[in-house]
Amino acid sequence: MKLGVSTYSLLPAIESGEMTVLDVIDWIADLGGEHVEIVPFGFKLVDNNELVDAIREKAAERNIDISNYSILANLLPDTEEEYRNEIERLKKEVDIANRLGVKRMRHDVSAFRRPMNQNTIIHYEKELPKMVAACREIADYANQYGITTTVENHGFYVNGSDRVQRLIEEVNRDNYRLTLDVGNFLCMDENPVMGTKKLIQYTEVVHLKDFYIRQADTMPGAGMLYRCDSGTWFQSYGGNLLRGAIVGQGDIDLWEILKIIKLSEFDGYVTIEFEGMESCKLATEQGFRLANEIWKRI
Repeated sequence: MKLGVSTYSLLPAIESGEMTVLDVIDWIADLGGEHVEIVPFGFKLVDNNELVDAIREKAAERNIDISNYSILANLLPDTEEEYRNEIERLKKEVDIANRLGVKRMRHDVSAFRRPMNQNTIIHYEKELPKMVAACREIADYANQYGITTTVENHGFYVNGSDRVQRLIEEVNRDNYRLTLDVGNFLCMDENPVMGTKKLIQYTEVVHLKDFYIRQADTMPGAGMLYRCDSGTWFQSYGGNLLRGAIVGQGDIDLWEILKIIKLSEFDGYVTIEFEGMESCKLATEQGFRLANEIWKRI
């Protein structure tokens, strides 16, 4: 296991101007992280080769890997023209991943804010062929660089272990795998322990994060759709309330999840991801240290 941090965890510091992405890489290295995941929020890499090169060089200078390049995407737009344009845009993102020197790129399949009434299994089955075709084309393009593209169990549509497994099996490419987010199962009201057990065999990268879980009727007036950062309470698919927590301090059984990961002999990148209300640097550091300690003890 190689433990590191996603730049997304430090997003508040990046957006406030307190840190640049290069500062974040230094901070992760000083913390003892072995890798950094690049998530281009708060900074732009498209048409910005100077920053792409600076990130690659900074990681090499600090002797940490760039484990993953994670970007948003929507391969289910309204028109065929938008569909083709999105595939071609993602190929250009693959080019950026290659310039970064990274061998893994996570791209979404559907929009995070897709209307909830369109997130049913009926919609999923109807749209699966279009998702599969796009993910195959992008994976095949990435293969020339030796890059593995991944889906993340993310949001309220391409999430839940059965849906994710179905997509990966249908794409059927050796370089199309999974960025396993142990917390995101809760968006679909699935037990994260069970979800991890079912999907660890497909996993290329692990996102380790934590949530507080509450029943909606215990917190009247709390919770909103499509807003999960900065400690906001948001609604799961079934209407439960979730809020980002420091890794190891929330309600997810991370001891059992990390045990599953360790017993599977997974020896890849585990990435701390924080999106709670506490200070991002303090919370990420505490989560990193606790995850490292749990891993040693299980």
